[in-house]
Amino acid sequence: MDFDLTEEQTLLQDSVRKLLADKYGFEQRKAYMNSEQGWSREVWGQYAELGLLGLPFSEDEGGFGGGPEEILIVAEQMGRAITLEPWLATVVVGGGFLRHGADAALRGQMVPKVAAGEMLLAFAHTERQARYDLFDVATTAKKDGSGWVLDGRKGMVIHGDSADRLFVTARTSGGQRDRRGIGVFVVDTKQPGISVRGFRTVDGQRAAEVELSGARAEAVLGDPENGLPLVDRVVDEAIAALAAEAVGAMDVAHGMTVDYMKTRKQFDRPIGSFQALQHRAADMLVALEQARSMAYFAALAAQEDSAELRRRQMASVKVQIGRSIRLVGQQTIQLHGGIAMTMEYAAGHYFKRLTVNDATFGDADHWVRVLADAGGLVMGA
Repeated sequence: MDFDLTEEQTLLQDSVRKLLADKYGFEQRKAYMNSEQGWSREVWGQYAELGLLGLPFSEDEGGFGGGPEEILIVAEQMGRAITLEPWLATVVVGGGFLRHGADAALRGQMVPKVAAGEMLLAFAHTERQARYDLFDVATTAKKDGSGWVLDGRKGMVIHGDSADRLFVTARTSGGQRDRRGIGVFVVDTKQPGISVRGFRTVDGQRAAEVELSGARAEAVLGDPENGLPLVDRVVDEAIAALAAEAVGAMDVAHGMTVDYMKTRKQFDRPIGSFQALQHRAADMLVALEQARSMAYFAALAAQEDSAELRRRQMASVKVQIGRSIRLVGQQTIQLHGGIAMTMEYAAGHYFKRLTVNDATFGDADHWVRVLADAGGLVMGA
């Protein structure tokens, strides 16, 4: 299999890398994080100019026409800079709902605004009792005339505090853990009946608690009685992007650690000269390359038509990425020592982002159980 980038993909990679090198120095990132917004509107505008906000949408709809490979390229660069903007929430997750669930009229209304950086999206799904189970939904949607009214609470809505529209999962029928009876609704965050409380996450990103009390939906995506397959597909694509982001962050963390081992001295020798520590750095490299292979695999698996097969493949991605994250992240902290625990040094920031990456849409332990319940990994014919 040829893993070389095309000329267009190489240009995309170089463009993103140069932008982030110019706009995402360590001190610049801290300034963005400490701002009222929690990220940079200026950088967001430059993402739009580069076509990154329209990346997965068709050219006919005003997008870039990119696929999973292009998402991988951009996500890896975002991971290297541990960016703070809502690119994953708006473009990958929100864009996934638009591409796979919205009709032509709704896409025509929203996609140009998303691509231009004028509309931000977020996925309001997680509930306190659900842990990582996508089918555990207590929020309700009731028919009201020609529309729907939503009631319930959602937690950890990544970048929900800056979103203009939310994709909200709500139960239209059945019990709380039934797989059917779940719909996906588009909700305007500025309307009455919705309360959004923003906060900073442990890795410096933004998230929100969302309360819906008689909030009216603007639209419903697909069948309101069978929206879970749509959610599964969008989450699988998000997992592929998260895998690439993790590879970018781990690559920087590993390089940072090796450089530190060459300069930090103990007993009048660089600590990198001690064989035991060399072994640990080598283990980090092996884990990184295993994760890189799984990120490539995830980009391919995201295009799988069989929902059952795709879910098992993404479970395997999450398991290996999570294990690599834990090894690389923990060794980064341990080999740096106390300096890695300070907010003034980048290593701790990478560790925090990697930790949150592992937990997003389920950690490695959760996906091991998913694989076990499904009877193990089946790679297909």
